[in-house]
Amino acid sequence: MNTSRSSNGGAPLRVGLIGYGVAGSFFHAPLVNAVPELRLDAIVTSDPDRRRSASEAYPGARTVPDADALFADADRLDLVVVASPNRTHVELAERALRAGLPVVVDKPLAGTAAEAEALGALAAERGLLLSVFQNRRWDGDFLTVRDLMAEGTLGTIHRFESRFERWRPRLKGGWRESGDPLELGGLLYDLGSHVVDQAVSLFGPVVSVYAEADVRRADGGADDDTFLALTHRSGVRSHLWVSALAAQPGPRFRVLGDRAGYVKYGLDPQEDQLRAGRRPEPGARWGAEEESAWGTLGSTERTEPVPTRDGDYPAYYAAVAEALRSGGEPPVSAAEAAEVLRVLEAARVSAAEGRVVRLG
Repeated sequence: MNTSRSSNGGAPLRVGLIGYGVAGSFFHAPLVNAVPELRLDAIVTSDPDRRRSASEAYPGARTVPDADALFADADRLDLVVVASPNRTHVELAERALRAGLPVVVDKPLAGTAAEAEALGALAAERGLLLSVFQNRRWDGDFLTVRDLMAEGTLGTIHRFESRFERWRPRLKGGWRESGDPLELGGLLYDLGSHVVDQAVSLFGPVVSVYAEADVRRADGGADDDTFLALTHRSGVRSHLWVSALAAQPGPRFRVLGDRAGYVKYGLDPQEDQLRAGRRPEPGARWGAEEESAWGTLGSTERTEPVPTRDGDYPAYYAAVAEALRSGGEPPVSAAEAAEVLRVLEAARVSAAEGRVVRLG
């Protein structure tokens, strides 16, 4: 149970955001800002251009140069969001918890399941919320898959295929493409965190992992074309692809059951909307997909289009705010993050050694 945050009465909970790169500026800041129960109070970035951009986008928030300055004034905050490079996640999350602050950490929470479990234990010891930003659970197509499963339309699922593929043949540079293992770069820990989390949240614990992780682009240092085959304890097999070198992407989802299958192409539109500067507004429709992108349900005998549910990334932070107010559970827990990291660690071993890795 998490200690509720009600020291400032009914006023919005004050949020400090660490990092204003891609994750901080395109995802966390606008999504926090979209939830009335939260208020962006401080943004940490040492880059002068980013500080200027943050001040222009969020004039009500102060900008501070580093995490030390943020934690020095911890009493004025109700939540810290860590959206900095992957290698810093554990250190900053621990600092936030030791400062008495609940914390949301961008995925991956850590480099290992053991680190994630240690952070979870620290949060539990201190009665503080610790959650991981797995926004892809609120993709419209993923919500649609959940609905179809709940309705029993597909019957018993035996195979789940998920692809997160892009066409980015040229390197952008930066830590995400670094071959340094300390950076936790590469697609296995980036997009792989999402597709594994989705599979595990749908079908439960994984008992075996086989993976192929390749560096396909010239001068690349980290995996950019990766495949995982998971066997769940439930008997479902998940086949997952993440790639930066897919000139013609396959279906985003292909879910096969003994009554019907669901096939869906194209990525959820919310990321593109956020990158284009669109923002969720109260009362306005958000995350809607064009009818031409809807998936199809059925078999070789007959198929029909299925309207894609509207995506809802703001729902993640709304759930965080509710958990902080009520003392309830976070929308994504450290234990769930550790489960995903066990799979990613096994995938790294499998790819390096060319074998199936068994989990407990």
